[in-house]
Amino acid sequence: MRIHFALVVLFFLAGMKLNAQESIIEDVNYGQLERFIALAKEHYPRKKIFEAAEEKAKAAVPFAKVSYLDVLNASYFYRPEGKSAIDVVNPYIINGFQFGATLNVGNFLQKPFEVKQAKADYKLAQYEAKEYDILLSNEVKKRYYDYILQQRKLKIKTQAEQDASSLMEDLRFKFEKAEVTLDVYSEARAALTTAETDKIEAEADFLKARDALEDIIGVKLTEIKED
Repeated sequence: MRIHFALVVLFFLAGMKLNAQESIIEDVNYGQLERFIALAKEHYPRKKIFEAAEEKAKAAVPFAKVSYLDVLNASYFYRPEGKSAIDVVNPYIINGFQFGATLNVGNFLQKPFEVKQAKADYKLAQYEAKEYDILLSNEVKKRYYDYILQQRKLKIKTQAEQDASSLMEDLRFKFEKAEVTLDVYSEARAALTTAETDKIEAEADFLKARDALEDIIGVKLTEIKED
């Protein structure tokens, strides 16, 4: 009975120790987090899409301004000196160069609206790029916080598994010496199995969180030098 009570007390104390370590605020490295955000902006493919859209919209503004020349058509005709003024093939009455120009009034009046539209599209692309910068930064933060959370959980579960394993070994020797009952020994084995399962699940969650963070920043964490 005393051994059984000791087993319960041990796990209770271990639980208090783990609860005291649950805060992850002290694990947050804001310098590292800012670096991750910068890496995401540099490498994440969707960020490149918004940058390309902004550049395209920016290039369209001067193109729209230059397109004013499209509404003006200029032409010239040359009639050599000495040619007869009455000529079926060249029925002009003036020798030398002759110039002409035509203006498409409808297109000309439409051009200011096209330039205004191009400027509006560029501004919209800028706003969309800035908005995505905010969304991308928040997503990096979310994945980073989840990463350090899963990292801390893995440490806790690993320590719990080690404690359960040590307790199991101690009780196994006592059980072999008939110092503890089968029930106490069985409880210790069950506790160890639970701790081992929890550790494996924590490892999987940690790997998923690490992969998700690496996906968005575009590089492996092992390739990043520590501050």
